[in-house]
Amino acid sequence: MEQPIHIGLEPESVAIFTLIAIAGLAIDLFAHRSDKPISLKAAALWTVFWIAIGVGFGIFLNFHFSSEVASLYFAGYSFEMALSVDNLFAIMAVFSWFGIKSGYTHRVLYWGVIGAVIFRLIFVLIGTSLFALGPYVEIIFAIVIAISAILMLKNKEHKEISDFSTHPAYKVIKLFVPLYPKLVGHNFFLSKAHVEEELKKEENKHLVLKRTGAVFATPLFLCLAIVETSDVMFAFDSVPAVIAVSKDPFIVYSCMIFAVLGLRSMYFILDALKNALVHLEKAVIFLLFFVAFKLFAAASLHLFGVGFDIDVYTSLIVIAASLFIGIISSLIFPTKENKEN
Repeated sequence: MEQPIHIGLEPESVAIFTLIAIAGLAIDLFAHRSDKPISLKAAALWTVFWIAIGVGFGIFLNFHFSSEVASLYFAGYSFEMALSVDNLFAIMAVFSWFGIKSGYTHRVLYWGVIGAVIFRLIFVLIGTSLFALGPYVEIIFAIVIAISAILMLKNKEHKEISDFSTHPAYKVIKLFVPLYPKLVGHNFFLSKAHVEEELKKEENKHLVLKRTGAVFATPLFLCLAIVETSDVMFAFDSVPAVIAVSKDPFIVYSCMIFAVLGLRSMYFILDALKNALVHLEKAVIFLLFFVAFKLFAAASLHLFGVGFDIDVYTSLIVIAASLFIGIISSLIFPTKENKEN
């Protein structure tokens, strides 16, 4: 029977992880302090930067602990990257509906990542604590992950939401904060005085405010709220799946955070390639079913003596091979629409 790996909050690893993550965010924020659109070349370079950091931390775990610990990290890292791609496509729809300019998308994604760092910490702590309760919880997690895969399978034809004004986050903010209906630079909020100055401009004289107040929320903040809410809902699917692969809380959290940090820059690449990776979602669906099967087989072995444990190296090979096949098949066998383009 495979014994779960538990490295705990080893001080040196936690310190290195924290310093790298904070330093990387600071460098990223300084580099993108202006509202200039990010070119595809710049996005690619930043993606390489974050992937190098993520991979580098995995190499550190390999030498500091063992190859098995590193394998757990890389399995979770690659799985989180793959799962997050679908969420990024949903975020693209949000930006499109609000008419957010490319120069401001990085600002929304940056603050969205800050929220992801906090919420994932909460979910990971809760999820790993539940996992420790025993095989019956593993079966429950297996069912949850399988349901997520089935829902993805049923909804693989993406239908963009046509009206985000019906989104719960939009309604809640509208209930408590008056809205200014137009983007004003990269501002999330505007003071009453600022709004009065904006309304004096010729191009804004047609605007009618439904409510007044000391502070107004802009469409950019509404966009951020919906992105944050979507990420929280996405975490309900992704966190159990990654925990199922790498059960140690620190390994799970570190691999998820480095994956999320890299995906912010990768967004701009995916935006250009959103119609090209047509078979990647199928690979993700397969992996969700694989993880559900892995959990169920292990729980069955522990409870009834019938089943087997899939070791971490096998899991890593399956995850890497599935993603590779999904990407390569998208390039070799594009859809009819992509062939025409």
